Amino acid sequence: MRIAMIGTGYVGLVSGACFAKFGVEVTCVDKDESKIDRLKRGEMPIYEPGLDALVRTGFENGRLTVTTDLPEAVRMADAVFIAVGTPSRRGDGHADLSYVYAAAKEIAESLEGYTVVVTKSTVPVGTGAEVDRVIRETRPDADFDVVSNPEFLREGSAIEDFMRPDRIVIGTDSETAQDLMRMLYRPLYLLETPMLFTQRETAELIKYATNAFLATKITFINEIADICDKVGANVQDVARGIGLDGRIGRKFLHAGPGYGGSCFPKDTLALVKTARDYGSPMTIVESVIEANDTRKKAMAARVIAACGGSVDGLTLAVLGVTFKPNTDDMREAPSLDIIPALLEAGALVRAYDPEGEKEATPLLPGVEWCPGAYETMEGASAVIIITEWDEFRMLDLPRVRDLLRQPLMLDFRNIYNPGEMAAAGFVYHSIGRPDKPVTVEAPEMAEAE
Repeated sequence: MRIAMIGTGYVGLVSGACFAKFGVEVTCVDKDESKIDRLKRGEMPIYEPGLDALVRTGFENGRLTVTTDLPEAVRMADAVFIAVGTPSRRGDGHADLSYVYAAAKEIAESLEGYTVVVTKSTVPVGTGAEVDRVIRETRPDADFDVVSNPEFLREGSAIEDFMRPDRIVIGTDSETAQDLMRMLYRPLYLLETPMLFTQRETAELIKYATNAFLATKITFINEIADICDKVGANVQDVARGIGLDGRIGRKFLHAGPGYGGSCFPKDTLALVKTARDYGSPMTIVESVIEANDTRKKAMAARVIAACGGSVDGLTLAVLGVTFKPNTDDMREAPSLDIIPALLEAGALVRAYDPEGEKEATPLLPGVEWCPGAYETMEGASAVIIITEWDEFRMLDLPRVRDLLRQPLMLDFRNIYNPGEMAAAGFVYHSIGRPDKPVTVEAPEMAEAE
């Protein structure tokens, strides 16, 4: 089987390389000649653990190729995947679908024989129908079906997520298209991965509903963490206590500085905009968006308070700036709210991130970048952990204490144990965990009605 993957961004390149590993002949297409040239040299446009080796293997066995020639790739393909960007549209928050529709028109002009056109990009409800209309308008004679096949890849573990997914969602009413998609995902089908066939609109909504629900879980536990800070409870124990309930589950219950990345901020915003357009507002998701934005902005105030009410003239060490570990993605990262606020308050900020410096530098002017974690801390008044890269989990604490002007650590990812940090001589602040015992007065009993 042959497929064309339109777009060599995160979704397109990862998906294409993984399909090639399954034995599918994959051609990844991108208009950017320099990007294609870099790929041919083995230079990855994104950081994703294991992706470089997977792509190299695909090149070596001949099952993966990259090109700028879209017409040729489409003509040879049994299925064409649209995996282009759908960023938030400036001004109104809707998903910008211009790249999707432009790709659909170009695909239409090159179709030969029956072809399944698959929307892999995250798109609002109704996009598949519009892609269908664009193709039919461009090529009334074309023999094709449009299928929705949303991706559920987590940055940092995308290859594992593709190879061992929780489910495969395929939206189409066409039996022919279903058969082709079943054949394409046959290796996963043999592993008994659930395959959910739905209407196209249902598949489109599943993706948005998934991300909105996960964003809600994160925001919920973050607000529980705030209560824990006030009453002296431990948010990690609360998360374990509720996560063991099978109806809730353990995942996405890690308190922190707020969610970011390429999916949650963009997809929640697109969902609430779509919902309002259809007269069915999603007030819960709207509140999640507002709460998350507020939380990211509030993190700098925590740093300032821990430093005695002012950071003017202080040097602060920041560890990790990407929105999560194992990626170089800076989109909507909490650091983009925290660090500028600290700079505006008069602090000198030194930062280190294992993979994020290149992407972060133009986004964070005024930051002094360091080659390693310990270099950031020399003479600093505090160290702030924003992203939980593995190398930050086993810091040499005596060395850290000696490097800092004062032994102050703000751990926004709850990597370390408060008791152990106190024993190591640190003033330690985390999220939703008591730094010291707190006495809380019980609320007054309400009178019975």
